[in-house]
Amino acid sequence: MEKSSKTSVGIIGLGIIGSRVAAVLRRGGFPVFVWNRSPRPEPNFLSSAREVAESADFIQIFVRDGEALLEVIQSMGTALGDSHVVINHATVSPAEILEAARLVGERGASFLDAPFTGTRDVAAEGQLVYYVGGEEAVLERAAPVLEASAKAILHMGPVGAATYVKVATNMISAAQIAGLAEALALLDRGGVPLPRLREALEYNAANSGVITAKMPLMLAGDFSPRFSVKNMLKDLQIALRCVEGKGIDLPATAATAGTLMGAVQAGWAEDDFASLSRHYAYPGTVKDLPGNEAIASATSSKPGGIESASADSSPGKKTPFGFFERFKAAKASR
Repeated sequence: MEKSSKTSVGIIGLGIIGSRVAAVLRRGGFPVFVWNRSPRPEPNFLSSAREVAESADFIQIFVRDGEALLEVIQSMGTALGDSHVVINHATVSPAEILEAARLVGERGASFLDAPFTGTRDVAAEGQLVYYVGGEEAVLERAAPVLEASAKAILHMGPVGAATYVKVATNMISAAQIAGLAEALALLDRGGVPLPRLREALEYNAANSGVITAKMPLMLAGDFSPRFSVKNMLKDLQIALRCVEGKGIDLPATAATAGTLMGAVQAGWAEDDFASLSRHYAYPGTVKDLPGNEAIASATSSKPGGIESASADSSPGKKTPFGFFERFKAAKASR
């Protein structure tokens, strides 16, 4: 297909993922029109979501939550018509997805529910995986646009099905990282070098893609956002609301949501959810905590071998200063 013959694509929401998808589409030769609530120095930045709809038949939406999604769709109004395919990539509640589809359908346009998995770096490489809910015929129309930024496109069923799948995968990812943070804390308190866990997991069924991706960040203290604490918490809250009144509980998800809420309260909402490891003062997570230089020094060396680090503060031993102690200390200083 010649560059000039490619269909125009609109991108609404220029956050970590949306901005990178826009760049990938441009590299692929698509004319791209963009809008974001906060102005950005992007090519073809328009003045409103409505102008995006007036300029492009395929519209990919990367906003944060359901309220923003519905607001954007309503603002496009009569600019939407039967030539449009609106593709939502935000992870929102199933009820909000169905309402968005209804609003789009009222204008004669088509709708796809297409949350994704992949980090900012994966998005920049055009290697996202899209879970798609909607009619197969609509997906066929949208496929060339989605393929530009995708490694795989998985059809999950009707509108709403992809959202359930996406939330379910995030439940698993969040619980794994919360468990990993605790497992590393266990090794740390036992005096075992933390990289030993990484080595062990290479041969253990407990290993996973998310653990492989996040453990190096946790050990290095690199919490720049790939997928933020606040967004992961939002998705777990969606899961918990989805089962209200349906006769089941999600205790593991509820516990993980509580841990994420603690991270938000500690001021880490914008950081990657790997920052759950900050709840514990082991190497790689201590260096950025004001006033904890002594603890950072103590964690760098543990003479005496396994179980040598006790809870007292005598020479050569480590003082525990996990999240709950830090939270209480901060509260007392206010």
